[in-house]
Amino acid sequence: MKLLLTIFVLLPLQAFAGADCPVYPKSEWASEDTLKQALTEEGYSIKKFKVDGNCYEIYGRNKQGKKVEIYFDTKTLAIIKAEVEK
Repeated sequence: MKLLLTIFVLLPLQAFAGADCPVYPKSEWASEDTLKQALTEEGYSIKKFKVDGNCYEIYGRNKQGKKVEIYFDTKTLAIIKAEVEK
């Protein structure tokens, strides 16, 4: 998970509405708690966590205190799209 979050920091910032996540049977989805724990360990605070279509979506703050909105693949927990407050 650290690698994914490191890559996230390097992604260009962009505004977007929703994300296009791959579709998997719910039996293949990773646990919400696994993602929440990994993000918390990386210094993120989660204000809101929800399922948006086929994505996990969080609203919160990164370890620098900036607001974030991040969409994750529900199976691999890879970041699909991210927005960070400038």
